Amino acid sequence: MSRIGKKPVPLPQGVTVKLEEGKLQVTGPQGTLTQLMPPRVQINIGAKEIQVEPVDDSRLTRSYWGLARTLAANMVTGVSDGFTRVLELVGTGYKVESRGDTLVFSVGYSVPVEFPLPAGITAKVEKANRIELKGADKEKLGQTVAVIRRLRPSDPYKGKGIKFAGEVIRRKVGKAGGR
Repeated sequence: MSRIGKKPVPLPQGVTVKLEEGKLQVTGPQGTLTQLMPPRVQINIGAKEIQVEPVDDSRLTRSYWGLARTLAANMVTGVSDGFTRVLELVGTGYKVESRGDTLVFSVGYSVPVEFPLPAGITAKVEKANRIELKGADKEKLGQTVAVIRRLRPSDPYKGKGIKFAGEVIRRKVGKAGGR
């Protein structure tokens, strides 16, 4: 039995949910999200909560059960509160600036790197080395953060790069001086 799938998804005030042809549509103050739900699960929409139930008791159905509940919960959280990820740039001269819907990174390359933000994702640059990214879609936000981090991955030898706020980079020793 899925422990996650058993839990109902509470619906906050101002969030509406519709299910049409296997697609779950959730609308709230932050926008509208649509997701194709996995097969073999039944979604029951009540006035105050969403309940996800399996169709049968096979192993595949149980795995889809937890997935469907998590997808629904992430959509409800996204349209009501939204998701936030904070990135930090560590390194001498590393900085970021915002130009409309584009972030311009100076991260040690010969030219600045321009990164256009996808639709639905907003960025707020705090200081010159801290970015706060917000969005309603958790999957799109996570993908955007992953692409930004790949511009300059954290280096375990020097500690430079783009990292999450609060992330600890395990440092390596490097070469020992030879005789």
